[in-house]
Amino acid sequence: MKLLTKDRYPEYEAFLKSSKKGHFLQAPCWARVKDMWVNEILIIEDDAGKIKGAMSLLIRKVPFFNKTIMYSPRGPVCDIYDKKTITQLVLDAKELAKKHKSYVLKIDPDVPADDAEFCKIMADIGFRFNKTKNFEGVQPRFVFRLNIEGKTQDEVFALFHSKTRYNIRLAIKKGVTAVIGTKADLAAFCDIMMETGLRDNFIPRSLEYFEKMYDEMGDYLRLYLMYYEGKIISGAVAILYGDKVWYLYGASSNEYRNVMPNYLMQWEMIKWAVENNCAIYDFRGVSGDLNKGQPL
Repeated sequence: MKLLTKDRYPEYEAFLKSSKKGHFLQAPCWARVKDMWVNEILIIEDDAGKIKGAMSLLIRKVPFFNKTIMYSPRGPVCDIYDKKTITQLVLDAKELAKKHKSYVLKIDPDVPADDAEFCKIMADIGFRFNKTKNFEGVQPRFVFRLNIEGKTQDEVFALFHSKTRYNIRLAIKKGVTAVIGTKADLAAFCDIMMETGLRDNFIPRSLEYFEKMYDEMGDYLRLYLMYYEGKIISGAVAILYGDKVWYLYGASSNEYRNVMPNYLMQWEMIKWAVENNCAIYDFRGVSGDLNKGQPL
């Protein structure tokens, strides 16, 4: 078993950013956001001593139970068909579980749900599969992604439905403007997030959580705020890490929805991804139930 040491963080981050399956949820900065959890990072090296596989683990005590859970958000990061590397990471996690009294390892890897070869590898190792199609997990089981690899802004814009292009242009015409917010703007963002939560029936994160995220994620994070007539009417938190941008949190006011601020907001975040030569823009959670009667 080999655990990552802090002196190798730069090497590890370079590995994450260059890996096709690299994800900000596997980064040390995200583990610092989740400071209520213990973080351990397992690594597998090639013959030259370079990292070829890794799994960042968040470990937390179960209330009223003298055990912990191990959770690897969007892990492991490696060649998803390298059964030897994945198996070794899991064996190492089992060894680490003895130290932390962990009784379960949960993972939600960045892999298409219909990838039969990967599913067989994981079943052979001993994993059981969550069949949910909605949002019962820690991370959304299904996400919606836009492939922007090698495309210019004009080429990406041309991919949109005509109504989407119309709404983006309408927001600009009506005077909606996009601003990159600062930490001081998080309170206003959280006010709109509370309004969104009441409207859509969910409990929003606290201001302290967003401030922690802002501090720890550094330049990987952007707070997008949409202004109309001098007021913030919508906002979003986006993360750029490696070759991907994720739309992580969004909020919108009940007012001025007719000026289509959220269309322009998404376009501004997609442009950030294009400017940084990303391959993917990730809209995050969607339902995996594609039946037309599905309310989500």
